[in-house]
Amino acid sequence: MSKGFMLVCDGSNGAGKTTVIQGIADYLEQQGYDVVLTREPGGTPIGEKVRSVILDPSTPEMGSMTELMLFGAARAQHVEEKIRPALEAGKVVISDRFDAATFSFQHYARGIDLETITTINELALGGFKPDMNLILDLDPQLGLQRVSQRGEGLDRLEDEKMEFLHRAREGYLAQAKADPARFCVIDASQDKQSVLSDCLKVVDALIATNRNRKND
Repeated sequence: MSKGFMLVCDGSNGAGKTTVIQGIADYLEQQGYDVVLTREPGGTPIGEKVRSVILDPSTPEMGSMTELMLFGAARAQHVEEKIRPALEAGKVVISDRFDAATFSFQHYARGIDLETITTINELALGGFKPDMNLILDLDPQLGLQRVSQRGEGLDRLEDEKMEFLHRAREGYLAQAKADPARFCVIDASQDKQSVLSDCLKVVDALIATNRNRKND
């Protein structure tokens, strides 16, 4: 059985990740792919419990290093329990956020040094890397307006100061610039159909690359 591939949908809060992920999943399933949808933090029973701790708005006192290590713990479980087995079974994994978010939020926005971030992340991933990161880029102010319109309240990270959210956005763009082979920035200020269309072009290219890899 051929190995599957992993696509991450990441970027600004309120950029429309949920809509894009479902659209991509539908597109792939129509082509006969077995798709696994997941998210970070979360994705497993343990990860979901960690998620509730990380995003709880009633704990603003959480330290930056505590936050980083919780993300790392959830990711380690995620990769071992859910992601690797799915890929080995030939499935396509689509994740709402992954390790790029840690570099953006914990390094660029929080200011934790890059060496520490890299060490924790490498321990969690164990050599694993997703095939492609779609970065839905949106001005944080507009993103926050969209999030607020949901009427669900803000989680602990969404409720950060605007300066924090701008730094996180800069982190995504910096990663994409440094590694264009594994990152693609999508203008999320467009209408939903245009955003999805741009994302599906990247998905088609990823499918072609994966097929060529199988034939080698």
